[in-house]
Amino acid sequence: MLTTTSRSIPAALIEEVGQELMRRAAIDIPQDYRDGIRVMLQAEENELSRFVLQAMLENWEVAEQDRRAMCADTGLPRYYVKCGNEASVEGGFVALERALRRATAKATHDIPLRPNRVHPLTRVDHNNNVGILAPEIEYSFEPGGDWIDITTVHKGGLFGTDYRMLFPGDGIDGIKRFFLDAMMQFGKRGLACQPAIVGIGLGGSKDTCMVIGKQAACLRTVGDRNPDPKIAALELELKDLGNNIGMGPMGFVGKSMVVDCHIEVAYAHTGGMPVSVHTFCLSSRRACARLHPDGKVEFRTDPTWFTPHHRRETVE
Repeated sequence: MLTTTSRSIPAALIEEVGQELMRRAAIDIPQDYRDGIRVMLQAEENELSRFVLQAMLENWEVAEQDRRAMCADTGLPRYYVKCGNEASVEGGFVALERALRRATAKATHDIPLRPNRVHPLTRVDHNNNVGILAPEIEYSFEPGGDWIDITTVHKGGLFGTDYRMLFPGDGIDGIKRFFLDAMMQFGKRGLACQPAIVGIGLGGSKDTCMVIGKQAACLRTVGDRNPDPKIAALELELKDLGNNIGMGPMGFVGKSMVVDCHIEVAYAHTGGMPVSVHTFCLSSRRACARLHPDGKVEFRTDPTWFTPHHRRETVE
């Protein structure tokens, strides 16, 4: 691992860590998600659904042993970057983005990852998952600290997402109806790879609603509850509803569809209550590292994206 005595985090270190995060996300399934699947396996009664869950666990073990991506479709790799307020990057944040784009291209070739990114009209494919606005890099900031957290997520980019503009009068019952409608369509039409962590964005503008819903699915661990007791209770209720519509893994009969349900909220327009639903892939592919200016790197699988500062409610 690279080391430095500078107070700036080297761009070369960011590139090196970015490649390693891509490798870990593609191959090593987080322990919280494995444990969630094992709990499902114990509760599932349908023989075929039990077979699928067991095959998932075995597939992950083989992928780790062979050091190969656990799924042939490695989705659309993306990054989430959380910066301590005092963090400095050698060359600035343009250098950080260049390093992560290079890391993506090298990881696509070396791991390998499937090159899924193409121009929407010409279908030009650079065979490296890098292009216009690809990979996505989202930012968040924390008071104090000179570190940078980099999280990579491999999420499918086709289906498993829905949005609806509800109104205040629809209330919680409206949220439940939309959630069930979405989950039924995902299962019946094969639009998602379940079981999965389901993220729900509630409120904000339409774009914010979609963003926080995807973050809720990808950046929180199994068992993590929203600090608002009412939202936490709704998370558990929706998880239970999702597992009692008669569908199990990959659309088979069963009761193993939602490994966990996470809700994130944003203040919305007074006249509306937008809601988005997102399912993560059935492998919950994420990996995170904290980079320090002395060259120290700490790897983990919990992004800790939703901090108290991130969820702050009003003027400080």
